[in-house]
Amino acid sequence: MEFRLLGTVSIAVEAGELPLGPAKRRSVLAALLLRANSVVPVDRLIDAVWDEEPPARARTVVQGHVSRLRALFEQGGADDHGVELATHGQAYELRMPEQLLDASRFEELGRLAGHQKHPADAVLMLREALALWRGPALTGTAHSEPLLAAARALEETRLVTVEQLAAAYGRLGEHVKAAALLRAEAAAHPLRESLVAALLLALYRAGHQSDALDCYHRTRSRLAEELGVDPGPALRAAYEAVLRGMPSAGPSVPWPTVPDAGGDGASTGDADADGPGAEPAPTAPADLPVPDLLPRTPRGFLGRRRELAALDAAVDSARVALITGPAGVGKTALALHWAHLRADRHPDGVLYADLRGFSPDDGIRSADVLRGEFLPALGVPPRRVPESPTAAAALYRSLTEDRALLVVLDNVRGADHARPLLPAGARSATVVTSRLRLGGLVVTDLARPVPLGVLGLEESAALLAAAVGGDRVGAEPAAARRLAGLCDGLPLALRVTAAQLAARPHWRLADLAAELADEQRRLALLSVDDSEGTDGQGVAAALRLTVQRLPDEAARLFRQVGVVPGPDLDRHAAAALLDRTPAVAAEALDRLCDAHLLTEYAPGRHTLHDLVRLYARSLDPDEDALPRLLDHYTLTALAAARAAEPDDQPCCTLPSDARPPRTAPHFAGRDAALLWYAAERDNLAAAVAAARAAGLHDRAWRLAVLQWPYILWNSHDGWAPLLEDGVDSAAREADPDAESRARALLGWVLTQENRLPEALVHLRLAPALAARAGERSSEATALVNLALALDRFGVTDESLAHTARAAALVHGGGDVMTELLALEHRARQLLAVGDPAGALACARDGLALDGDTVNGLVGVRHSMLAATAGAALLDLGRTAEAVPALERERSLGMAHGYKESVHRAQALLGRVQGTADTAGGR
Repeated sequence: MEFRLLGTVSIAVEAGELPLGPAKRRSVLAALLLRANSVVPVDRLIDAVWDEEPPARARTVVQGHVSRLRALFEQGGADDHGVELATHGQAYELRMPEQLLDASRFEELGRLAGHQKHPADAVLMLREALALWRGPALTGTAHSEPLLAAARALEETRLVTVEQLAAAYGRLGEHVKAAALLRAEAAAHPLRESLVAALLLALYRAGHQSDALDCYHRTRSRLAEELGVDPGPALRAAYEAVLRGMPSAGPSVPWPTVPDAGGDGASTGDADADGPGAEPAPTAPADLPVPDLLPRTPRGFLGRRRELAALDAAVDSARVALITGPAGVGKTALALHWAHLRADRHPDGVLYADLRGFSPDDGIRSADVLRGEFLPALGVPPRRVPESPTAAAALYRSLTEDRALLVVLDNVRGADHARPLLPAGARSATVVTSRLRLGGLVVTDLARPVPLGVLGLEESAALLAAAVGGDRVGAEPAAARRLAGLCDGLPLALRVTAAQLAARPHWRLADLAAELADEQRRLALLSVDDSEGTDGQGVAAALRLTVQRLPDEAARLFRQVGVVPGPDLDRHAAAALLDRTPAVAAEALDRLCDAHLLTEYAPGRHTLHDLVRLYARSLDPDEDALPRLLDHYTLTALAAARAAEPDDQPCCTLPSDARPPRTAPHFAGRDAALLWYAAERDNLAAAVAAARAAGLHDRAWRLAVLQWPYILWNSHDGWAPLLEDGVDSAAREADPDAESRARALLGWVLTQENRLPEALVHLRLAPALAARAGERSSEATALVNLALALDRFGVTDESLAHTARAAALVHGGGDVMTELLALEHRARQLLAVGDPAGALACARDGLALDGDTVNGLVGVRHSMLAATAGAALLDLGRTAEAVPALERERSLGMAHGYKESVHRAQALLGRVQGTADTAGGR
């Protein structure tokens, strides 16, 4: 509700303006408003309504208008705003908060502007004051002498405020703005000498000396013609200063007051509000009390020595310390504990405000904190507290500029939320706590971050002991450490756990640990009812409030991360979850890191604390979020396999119903692909398990088998369980080629682990499955792997037949990698059974096969074939030919990091050297 005198007299409410009706009713309202919170006799109202002799029934008419005004007030919700129109015999009193009247706010802004040390602050306040004017004051009222006098007085205060604003512009050096402002007003009030004098100086300072002199001469002529007088001292002084080129600062301008209905210059409100004995607005720190708004010291605070030292360093160096961390990590407790320890370093007092930035509502506005808490605590009388946020902030800055204050701002949602509450003085310090990183505060106010993490196991156990008793914890130290782990080191979770134990004195710590071990119940157990009808307190409630404050895209991503089966994710996985580009996903990941819901533990890789993960899993993701993520992993694994082994044929394609990500993955080369496999190994294994749990077996077997390039180089890293799941999913899909590939790879891994009986179970099934599918390459690979396992017992006719069949299946078919595989193994077999000529021929057939690039496994196969050819040449006694072949094997092995090939070549070359030494000795 707003009452307006500065323009058309009106009452504004949320729905619009109330229908005041005729001019006489507006006149009654104006007369009451001009004397708000004072008793106004009916006779004075009659004088304001009639500009000539009032009628005999004037008193009755005024009473009728008062009655109608009361009805309008009720319609506008006056009770909710503290507005009452009271009767005092033959008089009325309009009781109301002064800030509801535009003229009062105008007066307050003008007064506060006069206390500002910085002209920029004064400009802001004066512009805000002038913006309250919507036309000539008291428009729409009767032309009675009292109201006309009041309107003239209000207009006078407006003109003085204009002159003040121009002077403030001048102090800022913005003389063009000052001249523009004054020129318009001087045109409307050409005989107001103070306006013209200010305009002369502004024009001169703006570089328009001729305009300034012309203005003076026009005004002098007009004064002579219309009033028969010469320019006064102020205007003459300004003119002479311009002539000399030494314009002075100009005449001083008094601060305006709002007159009463009689135009006697008293301010709105009590008649003697600005007279003797009135409360002055505080202007010097010495007049102010020493506030102490700190809550009590938090109980049970333990440890955090490193963070307390970091707070000391941050405050000493930057004056603004920013404590950040996830919900429930103990930011408030740290800030309050430190503030109580260091309060004596700030002799001018301590201010504290909980801005509730992550509460279900919109929290508390910084302007409300200033008006309701900080300014009163600094000694500003309630009736002198500005209504305007700009004015309140300016007054706060002026009151804190020369003081040594400590300000603690708790639960801050954004930099703009905290910035108006930062004290102005260099001797003051501020501690801000937030669940967000508040980079804006770091950039603009040089805040020093103090990140706060979870507690370690020992600190967590100590916190439990402090809450439930050392004896109880000491009796079950292992259970206490397990509880600490299940609480993820989060102080809020530990305190809730302590509350659960306190409520159940007959429970052992191990009993509660067993309950918390159930992931389905853990979050429910880590909450306590605060009061009926609320969400209570606990981990889930704290996380819920954090998520509610997220931008839409980040909130949607957080709902999806609950389906992430692995330990972490990057921006490409996030893009798949969101079905957005990686750039958009990266922005959402940053927002989640800002809110401490995710942690970027390595460049580009993000993870969640266990309790945050459990909460994310309780939310409702998109139905196809998991399939999108699985398809991202599948498509990326296909690209990685293609980059790692470009000469090999793809072992599969995407499922027919796949939803690939918007941006296709790309790898610069083999090393990059293998690094991706290493980084994503745990995620891919978890993705296989998640796909199987969701019945997406077509994704599960692919994600297992597509890791083959990395498996071949790390064969002893425990791949069997993963590949067994792949075999099972392929069998469930009734896809014989998929099953063949999975069994062949699993059989090869088991062979490397010397688990030959288990390996042969899979390897004897794989070739027939591939043949049934009509896949020659798959059948050939399965046959070679079977032969390898059989050869562990010695080369037999059966294993020789398998390699011969494999080589024939892919000969000339374009599958270079598989043909090399078959020929390389067959050449070694022939060498082992004493057929060096056959081995040499087979090796040379393989060496004649070149892929697009002789690298990766192609290079390894070539090095092995070269070694076999060299060994065969030695067996055939063709030593001179053997040496180049062996040297080629060694160089290829070194180039591709295949140590077995290097060692074999060096051994054979040593054999050649030994033979030569023996011959020379003879």
